[in-house]
Amino acid sequence: MIDPAFLRAKFEQATSYEDYVKVGKLDHQKAWADFRARAGLIPAQATLAAGFTRRMPVLVVSGTWCGDCVQQVPFVDAIAVAAPGMEARYLDRDEHPDLAERVMLCGGLRVPVVLILNEDFDILSVEGDRSLARYRALAARQLGASCPLPGAPVPDDEVAATRQDWLDAFERAHLMARMSTKLRARHGD
Repeated sequence: MIDPAFLRAKFEQATSYEDYVKVGKLDHQKAWADFRARAGLIPAQATLAAGFTRRMPVLVVSGTWCGDCVQQVPFVDAIAVAAPGMEARYLDRDEHPDLAERVMLCGGLRVPVVLILNEDFDILSVEGDRSLARYRALAARQLGASCPLPGAPVPDDEVAATRQDWLDAFERAHLMARMSTKLRARHGD
């Protein structure tokens, strides 16, 4: 269990999506911008995200140099922009090893790792390093370790499926927060 005070402190140190992407190399910034243009929600998804009213801080551990981050994290930003209760902030994994070591996946320092938190900074969900759709697509192309370069091509159907995976993860976390006995008592709902 990670102490909520530690997560709150890390959240306060983290930056906005725009500021986070700006620290990357220029060619990486272009890859992030190009993929963010493809990551927007379709109207039904935007409507669903607009219903995420419970406060959910989201802490993203990433790397601007990472191709998987380029192809995953813009979905988090798109959902956070559409969801009034969400605020997403971003940290570089290599600059925050104290957090990265606490959120290792499969025994490794993987990125991205997305921590979906409730308003008390309790963990609702830990997502990453790839969504199910992304893993399926990679497995179909090749089995084994893979880390595509920023700007590597991603088929439209994979983009759509990955976008839906991320939205499903956030919907699940939001419903967990909405159904929380502690939070329902606090908010009278």
